[in-house]
Amino acid sequence: MGLALYIHWPFCLAKCPYCDFNSHVRASVDVPDWRAALFADMAHEAKATGNRELTSIFFGGGTPSLMPPALVAALIDQAARHWQFAPDIEITLEANPSSVEAANFAALAGAGINRVSLGLQALDDATLKFLGRLHDAREGLAALDVAQRHFARVSFDLIYARPGQTPEQWETELYQALALGTGHVSLYQLTIEAGTKFATMVREHAFEPLPDDPAGDLFALTREITAAAGIPAYEISNHARPGEESRHNLTYWRYGDYVGIGPGAHGRRGGVATERHKKPENFLRAVAEAGHGIATQRALGDKEQAAEAVLMGLRLAEGLDPEALAHRFGLTAADLIRPDKRKFYADLGFLTDTDRHLTVTEAGMPLLDALLAELVPAALVTSS
Repeated sequence: MGLALYIHWPFCLAKCPYCDFNSHVRASVDVPDWRAALFADMAHEAKATGNRELTSIFFGGGTPSLMPPALVAALIDQAARHWQFAPDIEITLEANPSSVEAANFAALAGAGINRVSLGLQALDDATLKFLGRLHDAREGLAALDVAQRHFARVSFDLIYARPGQTPEQWETELYQALALGTGHVSLYQLTIEAGTKFATMVREHAFEPLPDDPAGDLFALTREITAAAGIPAYEISNHARPGEESRHNLTYWRYGDYVGIGPGAHGRRGGVATERHKKPENFLRAVAEAGHGIATQRALGDKEQAAEAVLMGLRLAEGLDPEALAHRFGLTAADLIRPDKRKFYADLGFLTDTDRHLTVTEAGMPLLDALLAELVPAALVTSS
């Protein structure tokens, strides 16, 4: 299996009220300093992994579409110096759909970006204002049009299960979204994350989140509509035409090796977990002192890796092969998944268990978190 590279650009123009990602607002960014730091951080990971084949690069954030295209090009060039590029390497950049950032799309395509993921989040102005987005609906759709002209593959995000949202409203918006013609969409239910502005607003009763049952109905409706449109869910929140799946994210979900550079980036390579310093200033200081931005690094035991692989793999429509996965980590299938629960939930119709392959069914996907808690032995999870 190849190697994936994640590059984190932590800066945003504003912090969205629902966002708990490692993003920061700064009055200015010293691009030469960041170029040098990211180069050094990448070189450290290249030394740790050797000359492996790189199958994908993902620029995430933050808002990496705020990066100068010349810096994006330089980072891709550095990656090519450190690793072999797969012939069909996927190079994705997350972008906000503003007119300012869309003006850079041609240059970003020239830099080597061949896939873009746009944070549309909604298709109406009232919702975009509620979500704290800086673009309006018209600007977002215009940016999508520009992206489709410059990049071979385009995805976009939408947030649903918003306060008071009805099935009729979401159905109308989802059909409008699918008509835009991209081969991939990421559709996320609004969750209230601790430490966000939305968490404070909910605590102060500024709004009420959509209850679980109506949100579950919207989840089922989403999967029904996207499947009928030929863009089925291949992961619990991600939908694509066959062949348009995010190869980078599939590396995570199939528990392949990936390296992460930049503030707060995580990595899993060679059985070692890495995490970078989150605060931009601390990251720069660490690179200057140690030659890399790693805050913590530790070896993962076989059981911990197996638990992570099961938790990730069952998110996918393709599911996993418990016996093959167990063999990979020197365990048995019963070590990974409780046989009694495996049979019980298969009998209930929440799992499909055939020919050594285990998948979560349409009936089971809305209950995924609860199913995982039941299926994975506590001893495996607590082995970390």
